[in-house]
Amino acid sequence: MQYICRLGMPDGRVVEDVRRAVDESALRAELEKQGIHLFEARPRGLPRRLAVPALSGKKKGIPVQRFLVFNQELASLLKAGLPLLQALDLMLERMEKGSFRDILTDVRDRVKNGQELSEAFAVHAESFPRLYPASLKAGEKSGELEKVIRRFIRYLKLVTDAKKRMVSALMYPAILIGVSLAMILVLSILVVPRFKEFFRALEVDLPLITRITLGISTALVTNLPILVAAIAVGLLFFQQWKQTADGGITLDRWKLSLPLLGDVLHRFALSEFCRSLATLLSGGIPLLSSFEISCDAVGNRYVRSKLAPTIKVIREGGAFHRALEESGVVSPLAVDMVKVGEATGALDEMLNSVSDFLDDEVETRTQRILSVIEPLMLVFLGVIISVILISIYLPLFSAMSQSKS
Repeated sequence: MQYICRLGMPDGRVVEDVRRAVDESALRAELEKQGIHLFEARPRGLPRRLAVPALSGKKKGIPVQRFLVFNQELASLLKAGLPLLQALDLMLERMEKGSFRDILTDVRDRVKNGQELSEAFAVHAESFPRLYPASLKAGEKSGELEKVIRRFIRYLKLVTDAKKRMVSALMYPAILIGVSLAMILVLSILVVPRFKEFFRALEVDLPLITRITLGISTALVTNLPILVAAIAVGLLFFQQWKQTADGGITLDRWKLSLPLLGDVLHRFALSEFCRSLATLLSGGIPLLSSFEISCDAVGNRYVRSKLAPTIKVIREGGAFHRALEESGVVSPLAVDMVKVGEATGALDEMLNSVSDFLDDEVETRTQRILSVIEPLMLVFLGVIISVILISIYLPLFSAMSQSKS
């Protein structure tokens, strides 16, 4: 029988290949003799088992907070001396029904049948960050599974907190922009058209600004169904386009080109990469495998597409900082810090320092953006509303002056 396998090669690479064996047990035994680790095997021709989407805001999946609590409880039970299988049974007893419980039940069954915990979670690779099974594997090899889980918890907390801070900081400007647009639309569609007949009854020459305002309002009201339909179709096509590989990379490249905000998003993507890489390296995973997995942890697809090809530099024996230089997306300061980390043998610590530095930069620049955007938006909203009000009142003043004369 032929199996489609996800394999951990002796040089640290994770590859997908087709192997032939009598059954899965024989396949696993044969690969172990060759020094190859089997993460997943499924008979060729069968679809990949269904799995919950990865931890991401774009797809429904396991909430990050729930996954974090699970790891905290697992680490505590292991530290208390409870065997792994018993710890999983205990957690399943108290877990509510849902997709995570189904996955954990399958993981428990696989561990019960002799698989390692990392292998069991690797089967559900689409449900968890690739960082997680790799970290578990490092803990199993070193015999310090509990410590590795706690290190992963710290990583997950830092990344989650950084995302929350950035989203919270940008929430107010987003709300302000939304309210401004809503007010302008309400004035243009509901308020201004009511003055059209009134101005016609006044029989006065309308100023240019009033004619422009009425023309825009009339166009919006007349073509509102067409505009709504066009926007809906446009959003649908946009959603489909950004899901494609080229579309996603192009969109993320545009994000990095945004004034003010682009630098923040760029630094945040690099912080994700450095934090993931530091976590894997401190767990004892080889640099080659750590680099490949950390690239997948980067949310920005353009940055990921620039980092991933440079792995060939490391495969060919080149220095890690040289690979970062070739990517063209890592700042010279970060490259210099990594170079020092390589020279001193403390690469994981230096990567953590780089990530902390980038997180501080993200927070500082975000606050700076807010200090600029907030007054600009208030001025913009004030100008638009003032223009609408002036365009409405000018004909009234003109009519009043004519009646007095």
